[in-house]
Amino acid sequence: MDLPRAFTIRESGHRVHNPFDSTKLATLGAALRLSPGARVLDLACGSGELLCTWARDHGITGTGVDISTVFLAGAKARATELGVGGRVTFIHDDAEGHVSGDPVDVAACVGATWIGGGVAGTVGLLRRSLRPGGMLLIGEPYWRRDPPDQATLAGCHASSRDDFLSLPDLLTHFGDLGCDVVEMVLADQDSWDRYAAAQWLNIRRWLDTNPDDDLAPEMRAELSTEPARHARYQREYLGWGVFALMDR
Repeated sequence: MDLPRAFTIRESGHRVHNPFDSTKLATLGAALRLSPGARVLDLACGSGELLCTWARDHGITGTGVDISTVFLAGAKARATELGVGGRVTFIHDDAEGHVSGDPVDVAACVGATWIGGGVAGTVGLLRRSLRPGGMLLIGEPYWRRDPPDQATLAGCHASSRDDFLSLPDLLTHFGDLGCDVVEMVLADQDSWDRYAAAQWLNIRRWLDTNPDDDLAPEMRAELSTEPARHARYQREYLGWGVFALMDR
């Protein structure tokens, strides 16, 4: 049980595995007004930057769950680096269906709503771990601009227009699920660039040291096409944000 190797090569230098940079992650933590000792569950936590930096900056405690052994090793190293190893725990497991043994103050899935089969299912999954009056965090893409054709959909890794909502429609959808939207922090084109463009250097460094690897042709093809795809489609048409929700 692990992520495909191409994924970990592509994001090997990332601390945050989505279009949030460290500044936006810190902005989100401050916006939530987290109390020292607050318990946070982060499903599909990646390299644990959310939990580790919020433990350092806000005194939270937390548990991260992820399928990637590579990213979890980085998360544990980061916790040690920041001196918060006693506050955060990381579990190697499929986040799909994971429920905390004790209710948490914040239940998060930042950019992996596939674990619940979409936004609605992920909200339902997170609710199972949340204390009454707690907060949900959902990271999700949305359409910045209406995609005009199939090429644009494919360039945004979408099979149809319905794969994502516009920002107003996404906020309305949260309300339809019985949630108040109480905060949001949105990625911008620069933070999209920092997420996507950093992958190109990761791939190139890997290709330079692994030219004969069986995966090398696939990664070389990706490096040859991804910069233009990102510039033409992803950064222009897709937004991305983290939305804080509380049940009504």
